[in-house]
Amino acid sequence: MLQVNDKAPDFILEDDQGGQFSLSEHAGEKVLLVFYPGDNTPVCTKQLCDYRDGVEAFEGLGVKVVGISNDGAESHRNFRAKYELPFSLLTDPGLKVAAKYDSKGMLGMKRSVFLVDEEGVIRYLHIESLSLFRRSREELLQAISDIP
Repeated sequence: MLQVNDKAPDFILEDDQGGQFSLSEHAGEKVLLVFYPGDNTPVCTKQLCDYRDGVEAFEGLGVKVVGISNDGAESHRNFRAKYELPFSLLTDPGLKVAAKYDSKGMLGMKRSVFLVDEEGVIRYLHIESLSLFRRSREELLQAISDIP
């Protein structure tokens, strides 16, 4: 199981615009990886809209937010447009990246968040055992602010 201070597993996934997102290409940046079960589901929509509404606060801390689910790029494009999400959504078919991040469950994607620092090291992580619960924007911003 991944823990704080572990090196974040690198990956390349397709984004909602048909491009590729590689974690290693974001070295030198803080990246918040938000694994979520699915587009247009009640809890996921509420979670990602909460992060959308505070995206300036994440940016103020130098954090780039990225969502990851196993939905396809077209679903992500529609979801992103419908809710005006200002961050990329990545598609993880087969949940291969989710498995690397201990975020693959028996019923699909677990809801989890990982803060990866500029050196590619995990500085914060939270994996929900029940996907009905989520980390709020305030909880994440506080946790990120508390990291030395």
